Amino acid sequence: MNEYLNVIRNHYADFKGRARRREYWLFALINWAISMALSLPYLLTSGSVDPDSGMPAAPSGLPMISIGLAGLYSLATLVPSLAVTVRRLHDTGRSGWGLLVSLVPLVGSLVMLVLTILDSQPGSNKWGPNPKAMEASAATTW
Repeated sequence: MNEYLNVIRNHYADFKGRARRREYWLFALINWAISMALSLPYLLTSGSVDPDSGMPAAPSGLPMISIGLAGLYSLATLVPSLAVTVRRLHDTGRSGWGLLVSLVPLVGSLVMLVLTILDSQPGSNKWGPNPKAMEASAATTW
């Protein structure tokens, strides 16, 4: 949870620097879990059928509030999601513009998955020092 809060509080629109795999994947996991929790009432009632007409029932009440909150949450976390992904690409030694490959249908998502799974580029690169090495050196001096 600390990684998620760190991205939201300290790196909301920070497209510079590098993000470790741990930071990226914990942010992605918690972001997904919150989105699913907000969408759950809508998802549970979206398959209901109107008994009179036999047609799918229009959502109302709690499901509509649920989907509205999920939409607002998605908008609020769009910028930090993009920022942490760009910083993750920087950590692997790639430009943040590589995020555009995810716009390619099917293949783009798989390429982004592989790029975010790859290990950090050792040492410093043009986006800054390796955060993994910085954390390791801080742990040894402590």
